[in-house]
Amino acid sequence: MTTDETAQAADVIVVGAGNAALCAALAARAQGADVLVLEKAPEHLRGGNTFFTGGGFRFPYRGIEDIRALIPEMSDEECAGIDVGSYLQAQFYDDLMRVTEGLSDPEMAQTLVSQAYPTVRWMQEQGLRWVLLYGRQAYKVGDKLVFWGGLITEAIGGGEGLSNALIELAEHKGVRIAYDAKAVQLELDSRGCITGLTARVGADFVELRARAVVLACGGFEANPEWRTRYLGRDWELARVRGTRYNTGDGLRMALEIGAQPFGHWSGCHAVQWDIASPPFGDRKIGDLFQKHSYPLGLIVNVEGKRFVDEGADFRNYTYAKYGREVLAQPQRTAFQVFDAKAMEMLRDEYRISAITKATSDTFEGLAEQLGMDVAGFVETVRAYNAAIQPGAYNPAVLDGKRTQGITPPKSNWALPLDTPPYTGFAVTCGITFTFGGLRIEANSAQVLDTEDRPIPGLYAAGELTGGLFYHNYAGGSGLMAGSVFGKIAGESAGKAAVTGG
Repeated sequence: MTTDETAQAADVIVVGAGNAALCAALAARAQGADVLVLEKAPEHLRGGNTFFTGGGFRFPYRGIEDIRALIPEMSDEECAGIDVGSYLQAQFYDDLMRVTEGLSDPEMAQTLVSQAYPTVRWMQEQGLRWVLLYGRQAYKVGDKLVFWGGLITEAIGGGEGLSNALIELAEHKGVRIAYDAKAVQLELDSRGCITGLTARVGADFVELRARAVVLACGGFEANPEWRTRYLGRDWELARVRGTRYNTGDGLRMALEIGAQPFGHWSGCHAVQWDIASPPFGDRKIGDLFQKHSYPLGLIVNVEGKRFVDEGADFRNYTYAKYGREVLAQPQRTAFQVFDAKAMEMLRDEYRISAITKATSDTFEGLAEQLGMDVAGFVETVRAYNAAIQPGAYNPAVLDGKRTQGITPPKSNWALPLDTPPYTGFAVTCGITFTFGGLRIEANSAQVLDTEDRPIPGLYAAGELTGGLFYHNYAGGSGLMAGSVFGKIAGESAGKAAVTGG
């Protein structure tokens, strides 16, 4: 798209081209609005953080019939071989509050929980398709595959498939997308109403007029200066799991016109990430640098010492905070260690070629290969094995099979490391997205100013909104929140633009 074409007025401008932004664009278009999407990246690097996700969505469901309504191609035979259980709205809400230490904004949390399933059905109506997360969220128990942790579906093709499908659907419905188009400044009239924005399109700066703007261009995780400013020491050294283009542009523009900062600005989603990964996301590898089967083994640092409870909860409720724990270790490095009993249960990301691992028939040999303190590691494993208590092992539930007398404990899934060969994987900290953002009205996604007044014509969704996540995160709730509030923002912006309200 040329500069002249981009400069044409739009009813609604959406800043960003990830899941939240494109849900907003689709919803605004459904209201009859002319919609222009500004994507900061060039076309071949499009998609924001969505491209780098696993594509998992967390939503409440009553049982298999709700899942079959979302995935109608499931056969009776397939359904007979699985156990999806149920995941009710109250459980979703309780999980959000539990992992955020009760800090999640109640109105935003309730909106997310109540609108999640209707939103995935709306996405289905738009043309999105879903599959069950067999390789990541199910274990064989008896004669069935049992799904666990409240997260059981993903978009077909994962994050890449989700991104490409949303872009194709938006274009099919008449949404215009401008690439290499960076929003730099919001424009206001004398009454404080949004009139559009200034953008750099290619090498030119142009003013684009619009009746409403939706900001959905991510947080500041790819901005090392902001990471250090808000998250603290050494965060400039973390790897970035996703796009290099999420540098806080939307946040800066909104704060400059008086938008209210909200949420956990010193918090973020950060995971264990392969130590040989590049500084930013790799579009070929995607999210497979992550290493999330640690509840089945042990995590130790270069001194050979454990520093977290690997079995504190399902990985869905601990993985987003354990990256921070790794960043705090010597050399920002840790090792996930498994014995032969666990290897076949590890997730798919442990089987890619681009991986940092070592294997040995002895603990001493494994420690030497990985470069950790041999005596420290051997003593850690000895103490751990001796501390394991009797109990039935079941990886699909919180089985209570634990240790006693060591710190930190392992609260569930504590099996001895006693079956060679032993395998270790080297990880560091990979930051996914930041938790701090803008305050929005939950029912309209309109941005509020520092006096809690709505800013006319300005809406926001996705990772640049604050208030949902504090300290920690429930797996799959980020994409789900992006879709829920993206849809709300698009509907609100579209209605306001078309009706002049």
